[in-house]
Amino acid sequence: MFTKDGESYFIVDAHIALWDARPENQRNIHGKQFIDCFYDYHANLSPDSATWTYEDYLYQGGDRLMHDIFEEGYVDHAIFQPAYLGEFYHRGFGQTEEAFALAQAHPDKLTYNHNFDPRNGEAGLDQLRVDAERMNFKGVKLYTAEWNGDSRGYKLSDPWAYRYFEVCRELGITNIHVHKGPTIRPLDRDAFDVADVDHVATDFTDLNFVVEHCGLPRLEDFCWIATQEPNVHGGLAVAMPFIYTRPRYFAQIIGELLYWIGEDRIQFSSDYALWTPKWLVESFVDFQIPADLPEYAPISTDQKKKILGLNAAKMYDIPVPAELQLPAADERATGPREPERADLAASNA
Repeated sequence: MFTKDGESYFIVDAHIALWDARPENQRNIHGKQFIDCFYDYHANLSPDSATWTYEDYLYQGGDRLMHDIFEEGYVDHAIFQPAYLGEFYHRGFGQTEEAFALAQAHPDKLTYNHNFDPRNGEAGLDQLRVDAERMNFKGVKLYTAEWNGDSRGYKLSDPWAYRYFEVCRELGITNIHVHKGPTIRPLDRDAFDVADVDHVATDFTDLNFVVEHCGLPRLEDFCWIATQEPNVHGGLAVAMPFIYTRPRYFAQIIGELLYWIGEDRIQFSSDYALWTPKWLVESFVDFQIPADLPEYAPISTDQKKKILGLNAAKMYDIPVPAELQLPAADERATGPREPERADLAASNA
């Protein structure tokens, strides 16, 4: 929980990971390229006080994660979103068993999501069923640009992907998190295009599609899709640190998201260990749309509370103390949201 100026916020970090990118786990040069690209994002978008050494960045382990997220980071609950990347790492990049064991040890603090690759065909479906029975997860994290043999990506609208989503329905896996954001070397930029989200959101209206990184740098494409598909949500991983390095750019990102899809479908995440949540939570609570961007309404405290935790808590049935909840709001119509005139007038004052 984070408290400031008499307001308390229930914090859900909706996108975290444990990874192992140490040299002994790197399968080839691409394993080093991948973690080096991650570290470039981290080093260039973090305050000096929150920047790690490269050696620390290669592997964190559960003890450090618990310290950084829960002891220092104000987080009440966090959700693992693992990436496999078996073509680059011997044991995979995201540490599935370590993350799952940590979530089992701390069920009040951690939720484990899994991953799959539809290019694994029937064998992958069988494995998904086995994993779901053992791990009882409600969500998966997909990397459409992940390499698999000779393939350098797939689309959510591919026939095999549809087979997997149908099995997700059967298994009660309702939350589909998809990396649709900046490319990571050596993955291909176009394999992260958001267009396929439109197809699956229309055809699987009973599933939630959380577009991680809100489609950046394709924010406009994402917004046009999400505004007409009410089961599409935006994750702020990677967008959040621009609050420090490019605050006006961040204002445009959050302003567009609030205008197009509203505060009920945006989720905070630090993308740990790309970044740590402490400074991001502090910065977002203090953040306000600049007065010289009058096309965007000011962000209210209630909106910040939803984004920082209440939205993800609702999606994952995470208990929220009564004193940290907001009064239930009426369902809002989908479509572009007009900023309140009073808010605009206040922002121009």
